[in-house]
Amino acid sequence: MSSLNRATVTAACLALLGSPAGQAHHSFAMYDSGKTLVLTGIITQVDPNPNHLQVFFAPLNAARDQVEKDARGEPVVWAVEMDGAALAARDGITVNGLPRGTIVSVGLHPLRNGHTGGGRGENGFYRCPADTPPPPGKHCDSVAGAVALGEGSLQAVP
Repeated sequence: MSSLNRATVTAACLALLGSPAGQAHHSFAMYDSGKTLVLTGIITQVDPNPNHLQVFFAPLNAARDQVEKDARGEPVVWAVEMDGAALAARDGITVNGLPRGTIVSVGLHPLRNGHTGGGRGENGFYRCPADTPPPPGKHCDSVAGAVALGEGSLQAVP
């Protein structure tokens, strides 16, 4: 391959990688981007997937004194999909930074199918101080000593 052809192929590949089509490996159509839920709950697991880190948590009730339960009495668990693990780590969203039992508040775009999950997108993510849930009806961003993990705010959009 001549150096001119190699340069042309390299430039085309770089252009593709820099384009939205080159960056998108799946659609976010499964999330309702017109709706934002703000949930406060207790971390049950963090899956540090390199493509999309996932945080699993059991939402607290409005009184903030127990987790929500399903009809069988089992905790309801939500999953929120983040950026890749390396990008999420820049915001402090890691397995070690969010151990099981940590209280967090997150804004997410819910799944369109009604299942308990969503994508964070541009919404806020806050960690409450250890063993300090927010007051009834409030979220971690209202607690003294809470830490914002990245940019964004916790504002629900019905």
